[in-house]
Amino acid sequence: MSRTIEVDFLPQAFDEAKEKPRILVIDDNCDFTYSAKFGLERTGRYSVWEENEPHRAHQTAQRVLPDLVLLDIAMPETDGGEVAARIESDPILHRTPVVFLTALVTKAEARSGLRIQGHPFLAKPISIPELIAGIERNLPAHAANDPDLVVMEVKRLKDRIGTL
Repeated sequence: MSRTIEVDFLPQAFDEAKEKPRILVIDDNCDFTYSAKFGLERTGRYSVWEENEPHRAHQTAQRVLPDLVLLDIAMPETDGGEVAARIESDPILHRTPVVFLTALVTKAEARSGLRIQGHPFLAKPISIPELIAGIERNLPAHAANDPDLVVMEVKRLKDRIGTL
């Protein structure tokens, strides 16, 4: 007896993310990440993931392979600077733009072009239009078609298939 089993190894989130830039929002404030995700996805322009546990942020970034990371600076246990350093040292994620989010600066300071640890930053509280403007300023034009990310995703899926 012969059976055919159809399996879709590409997670739904990866399928939809192929068409839209992937944004990862890392903040210990669940209300903020939910609001940002909801507001950004309502535009229809982005696929957005949330991470509220700073110690899991690097793993989530490895899984999501974002085109841009929005990262809160002041978080308990692991601060945004440590998370950014892990992303920068990752051979696959090292070119992923990181934009810090912080309530420690004013909007005027954020507009001045200053950088924190070499990264641009946005002042909180922030509106969705301001968040979109910050994303668009820092999102690589080739984000959805980065060949390194495609190769890495194929390798990850092959590894996943091998463990089934």
